[in-house]
Amino acid sequence: MTQAPARRTASRRRHDREIAALAVPAFGALVAEPLFVMADSAIVGHLGTAQLAGLGVASALLTTAVSVFVFLAYATTAAVARRVGAGDLPAAIRQGMDGIWLALLIGAAVIALALPTAPALVGVFGASPTAAPYATTYLRISVLGIPAMLVVLAATGVLRGLQNTRTPLYVAVAGFVANAALNVGLVYGAGLGIAGSAWGTVIAQCGMAAVYLTVVVRGARRHGASLRPDAAGIRASAQAGVPLLVRTLSLRAILMIATAVAARLGDADIAAHQIILSLWSLLAFALDAIAIAGQAIIGRFLGAEDTDGARETCRRMVQWGIAVGVALGLLVIVARPVFLPLFTADPTVKDAALPALLVVALSQPVCGVVFVLDGVLMGAGDGPYLARAMLITLAVFVPAALLVPVFGGGLTALWGAMTLMMAVRLLTLWLRTRSGRWLVTGATR
Repeated sequence: MTQAPARRTASRRRHDREIAALAVPAFGALVAEPLFVMADSAIVGHLGTAQLAGLGVASALLTTAVSVFVFLAYATTAAVARRVGAGDLPAAIRQGMDGIWLALLIGAAVIALALPTAPALVGVFGASPTAAPYATTYLRISVLGIPAMLVVLAATGVLRGLQNTRTPLYVAVAGFVANAALNVGLVYGAGLGIAGSAWGTVIAQCGMAAVYLTVVVRGARRHGASLRPDAAGIRASAQAGVPLLVRTLSLRAILMIATAVAARLGDADIAAHQIILSLWSLLAFALDAIAIAGQAIIGRFLGAEDTDGARETCRRMVQWGIAVGVALGLLVIVARPVFLPLFTADPTVKDAALPALLVVALSQPVCGVVFVLDGVLMGAGDGPYLARAMLITLAVFVPAALLVPVFGGGLTALWGAMTLMMAVRLLTLWLRTRSGRWLVTGATR
């Protein structure tokens, strides 16, 4: 009778060690990514207000473009992990190369589209006449680094699928340091101004891509995997990515609608919303790190045709999601009085943010489970369901958010609508995982 509990305890500890080994480095890499923009902002900010405003517009465009194609990492992680589980490392790396070739093709298309339309894109984002030239300059140079950025996404997915999240962490930290040093040297040392900042970021991104490619190419040669582009493989990677693209666009639409509604509530509310959204995004990094571990581990179990292992891992990761969500929620509640003064001294903004922050804190356990189940289903390659579920969530959120200015409640009500959005995601994801339909085994789904 004592052996069964002992086995369960040993199994939980094994899962905990594996989850932590993947999630902790993944969190570090995720946090390093926004530091690129922060470093650019800190350096360019000393050039003048117009330059900083131009950087803000261009960075928003670049961040949107890259985030839309995050499926290059997600889909590649799941596909590679399945083949790792099936014991076919050459096929796993070959799958990863297909994702990298797809990233290069998409990057070339983005350059061809963005270079001639840069002034128009800057205009759409409402840049002022003084900031627009700087935004256009930064965008036209930085867009040349888009292929490298997308290669980094795809190659990160390859390494995650190979159960390696440490290398992406090391590359991300080195990239941040190189970016900061290049920016200082080119902006001030070479006197290139905002153009120097853009070139520094492009060079850093290309360096990161080169490191990733070196790692992947060495792995391919070691296991005898082909490096040549394969039309069928690239097409399969694109097809796997389309549902995740729909999911990502739906989520981006939710965030944009929330910001638009907050803007209609007044200056204090939109200012408070931006502060809260920045915190919400930071909390999401911690939860997304667990989801990334889920993608890699679940894909490997299903590739090995071990549905029991996949179910057990899913259950344990849900427990992780709840525990981390509770911890983050308590941290937000305790840190509210300290956090807000870092961003504003306006009492009106603070009054708008305080109750909304409480809503964010209380919703963190829900967010924890949502991120985990999202990662589990991504790891299972269940992209079509994730796309449908997010479209349903969008359909529920839009009327709820648009009714906030009508019925009142201010920013607190808006973040109540955001919590409703997460609750709908929780329901749709829980129903899917409970059904077991995501447990499709084999080297390919």
